[in-house]
Amino acid sequence: MLLTSDDRSIELRPVGYQFAATNGDSYDDNWLVIGGRVTTPEGRWTFSDPALLTDEGRRLSRWLRAAAGGRIAVAQRDGEGEWTPSLTFIEPILAFSLAGRTDGSVTVRVHLSLEASPPWRPDIEGDLTPYELEIELTGAGLLSAADEWDRQLQAFPAR
Repeated sequence: MLLTSDDRSIELRPVGYQFAATNGDSYDDNWLVIGGRVTTPEGRWTFSDPALLTDEGRRLSRWLRAAAGGRIAVAQRDGEGEWTPSLTFIEPILAFSLAGRTDGSVTVRVHLSLEASPPWRPDIEGDLTPYELEIELTGAGLLSAADEWDRQLQAFPAR
């Protein structure tokens, strides 16, 4: 799945299950390694890490569709001045929020933490402050990204 606008983009793809063999544990059996390629005005980087469970991956495409359809509220800042993501997962590596909406576009904010952070950020243990990447797309572009994500996830059913 590719989200792109102007001089910034993020490509996310499920790479595989974290563990090849199942052991009957609903979490371990369903961890997906997510590969990412990020381009920003500050630089480019890649990451690959167990970031989502299979059901969380499917929540992402539903969220993208809801954002495209105007059913996600624009994010607000919390009491500490940080953006509050409307889509979070068990692992805090990725999160999503809606940064804005106009008649012709939707701006998605991707929150990248820990292993998904840019390599030039200081590695401070326990610091979950995300790098925030805003990408403006059309609603149709967001729906296309959701469709592509669903196609990629077909190879990784819940086990």
